[in-house]
Amino acid sequence: MFGISFSELLLVGLVALLVLGPERLPGAARTAGLWIGRLKRSFNAIKQEVEREIGADEIRRQLHNEHILSLEQEARKILSPVQEPAKPAEPVAEQSIAPPPVAQVPPVVEPAPAPAAHSPTEPAPAPVAAPAPHDPTLPPRAP
Repeated sequence: MFGISFSELLLVGLVALLVLGPERLPGAARTAGLWIGRLKRSFNAIKQEVEREIGADEIRRQLHNEHILSLEQEARKILSPVQEPAKPAEPVAEQSIAPPPVAQVPPVVEPAPAPAAHSPTEPAPAPVAAPAPHDPTLPPRAP
């Protein structure tokens, strides 16, 4: 426990015998044994209580995690759309002619306007991006 060898214990016993005498040595040894036993029991009780508390915290943590997982599963059930059964895919005849490649034109980005002064309570307006000149979703321009 403390790295005390038998010879050191023998030396302590001889010194105690010389200091206390043969009449008082058995009573002192009994008292020392009682105190050591009380200290051991106290340390063991504290150790068990700490382990019990750590175990209780772990159980609380597990219960909390299980509760969060169940809430997530309920949220997924509510938020996920009802899935319809998949329809079998129809066979498509292979085309021997490849479609023409589509040329990609980089979008033109106009410089952002200078920020307008706004009050500190209002959020700054978000910049609006200009549409690309060759956007197929826009109606054709007049010549």
